[in-house]
Amino acid sequence: MERAHRAKLQHRFKPQLKRARVVCLDIPDDHAFMQPEVVGLLEKKVGPHLK
Repeated sequence: MERAHRAKLQHRFKPQLKRARVVCLDIPDDHAFMQPEVVGLLEKKVGPHLK
């Protein structure tokens, strides 16, 4: 998710996200579905948020 996506989510779903944490991983949206490079980026950046 890019920062612009996070802003759109927060604007559109503000009441529903009151108690939720939205994390921006700063991964550009220019990868193909399940592309190995994006899978590696996701594993690297999501890991710390799941612990």
